Amino acid sequence: MATLDDVRAIALGFPGATEGVDGHRGGVTWRMPSGAFVWERGPGTRDLEQLAQLGREWPSGDVVGVRTDGLQVAQALVETYPDVFFTIPHFDGYPAVLLRVDAIELDHLREVITDAWLLKVTKRVGAEWLASHPPTL
Repeated sequence: MATLDDVRAIALGFPGATEGVDGHRGGVTWRMPSGAFVWERGPGTRDLEQLAQLGREWPSGDVVGVRTDGLQVAQALVETYPDVFFTIPHFDGYPAVLLRVDAIELDHLREVITDAWLLKVTKRVGAEWLASHPPTL
């Protein structure tokens, strides 16, 4: 299973990626100049209240938010891997999901973060990186 250190290593392995602290929530954020692609996400008071109203709880362990290529991709991840991905009312209408770090296999984590990074780079940079990093079977 993955750790937050794995998230960090994967995210910072991409050209141009930087790590910083989110000024709003205080968690670590990995970003490109065009925006964040993965970020540490803890629950806010409102998140906890809304989840309680839905009969749900915030999971234990580290959680990160990850950009997705649209709302349908986010929904598909939550439906296909409900033990790994989830969402909260705060994310309604936003192309991202929350991910339980300790519930995901390292290869799957790498794939999800790679997809998120590719959304934040130019097509040229993404194509060059993909050409030099062919998928392993």
